Amino acid sequence: MRLLRSASLAAVVVLIAVCGPVPASATQGGDTEVSVVSPPGPFPQNKQNEPALAVNPIDTDVLVAGANEELDLEACSAGNPTSCPFTPGVGTSGVYFSFDSGDSWTQPTYTGYSARNCLGPDPCTPDPSGPIGTLPHYYENGLVADGDPAVAFGPVPGGDGSFSWSNGARLYYANLTANFSAKRSEAGFKGAEAIGVSRTDDVLAASQDGAAGMAAWMDPVVIEGSKSASAFSDKEQIWADNAATSVHFGNVYACFAVYSGASNAHTLDVATSADGGGTWSKTTVVEVPGSNAGQPYGLVSGHSGCTVRTDSTGTLYVFWLGFDRQTKEEGIYTSRSLDGGATFEQARRLFRAFHVGILDRVLGRNVMDGVAGARDDLADAPSVDIANGAPTGADATDQIVLTWVDGRDGLNDEHVAFSTSADGGDTWTDLRSVEEEIGHPSDRGFYAAPAISPDGTDVYLVYNAWLEPFKESTIGPENDRPLVGVVTHADVAPDGTVAAFTELHRSTPGDARGSSQNDGLGEFLGDYVYAVATRTYGAAVWNDVRTAADCGDYDSWRMSLRTKTKKDDLPRPAANTDCPATFGDSSIWGGSYAPT
Repeated sequence: MRLLRSASLAAVVVLIAVCGPVPASATQGGDTEVSVVSPPGPFPQNKQNEPALAVNPIDTDVLVAGANEELDLEACSAGNPTSCPFTPGVGTSGVYFSFDSGDSWTQPTYTGYSARNCLGPDPCTPDPSGPIGTLPHYYENGLVADGDPAVAFGPVPGGDGSFSWSNGARLYYANLTANFSAKRSEAGFKGAEAIGVSRTDDVLAASQDGAAGMAAWMDPVVIEGSKSASAFSDKEQIWADNAATSVHFGNVYACFAVYSGASNAHTLDVATSADGGGTWSKTTVVEVPGSNAGQPYGLVSGHSGCTVRTDSTGTLYVFWLGFDRQTKEEGIYTSRSLDGGATFEQARRLFRAFHVGILDRVLGRNVMDGVAGARDDLADAPSVDIANGAPTGADATDQIVLTWVDGRDGLNDEHVAFSTSADGGDTWTDLRSVEEEIGHPSDRGFYAAPAISPDGTDVYLVYNAWLEPFKESTIGPENDRPLVGVVTHADVAPDGTVAAFTELHRSTPGDARGSSQNDGLGEFLGDYVYAVATRTYGAAVWNDVRTAADCGDYDSWRMSLRTKTKKDDLPRPAANTDCPATFGDSSIWGGSYAPT
């Protein structure tokens, strides 16, 4: 058992004041749509995926989510009706606000470089001051907000540079960022991608439409991954050291992979800011010199899918999915920094991990649900949280919770793996299968994320899951791909023992064939789900396809690409005229839940 630190009376008073009970209006067991402004059609404007979530430690009614948001892209019918491109220069980093613990959400409309009104049939001419549902100030700074969101709250620095919660809370939003002229696709990145960080100290103002909301955001700051023109950064996560007991309180950390050149030379980096995100320094945790020979797709050069957290003392932990080129094995790796991200301990493997799904050769990626399915590149990447006692740190246990989706038992028998450490990551409990504990052993986990309450008493875990085995065809009702979001909970004993998980919520299922890559070659749901925890409730967000309509023409075309010798044996459908109106309508849903 790890003993709690004693707290001063002042700290206890602050703790009670800033962490009141969840409002009675909170969803508490149901779910609601987070991406509320995005329309049901046309495609791809109705498409969202890869949600992230953060809770304000000093006002736990406040949640902020991010997602890949295609609301501002041109419709497929703008020009060639069978082509659904990412409109060059248009941002895709959506932001959403809740001020009632996730019971309802708002999505502000700002102005910027937008193709939202390009609905065809004429070719698209974007509007430099059109409506956007994504991060502001990127176009004006010669940049594009390219999605892959990560969000976190930390304290605001004072005039002397020191951090205090009395100054308020700062929201950090990290995302992939390109120069305005760069182009993005889901098959890979063209041109350089860096990490951009947006910040606001007033989320209520930032949630407003127009100039008032935009004024609440600072200009984005760019963290360069590499000076190479062919390099790109990817799979980032951001975290602020948010426990006042930490010796590095207020530091902000972003981890990400950087791929450089044709050789696939690769690093896993952690960037650190000690001034509230204004300037950043960078440390390489792992370096791979080149060549991805023999490695599974999704681990282009061996280390990716990172997550970063801090405990109540300021110890910084980074976890990632790695590949040992000698043993040809994947694993969950970790490293710690004791000096605020300046140096890191030798990386070590905690668990062997097993990639999920099988290769779809048309997509060039692994899929789990069936032919032409949704990619699962990082389903086996780790997601982590630490009970660090934020905002004061006074009641921290520093227990670590870890989850990923593991394929060690083969296709159609994947597991939502869970382990925990009560000694700073030195030792870990045996792996457990969450889907089996809640009585749904047939759930095939897709992506998973945990959250532990700041005082270490409750664990919440969310996962997307496929409900049926792998489908060898795309065609017909018997080959549907039902997908759900599942939220679970477990109590934590004083000695750190995590009880069996129970199910809090199971979402309405939907057919993932109704989701799509922009090129139409397969489904698309991105790479993440997310959860947060307070002392009184947990909240989660997930990918949802309940309103996405399957399109028979697309099913036939996708299948023909895998069974014919020529891609033009069947014509490519026009998504917005040959399909139901809500084809492609993948969305972000979420909810908040009291512990059982």
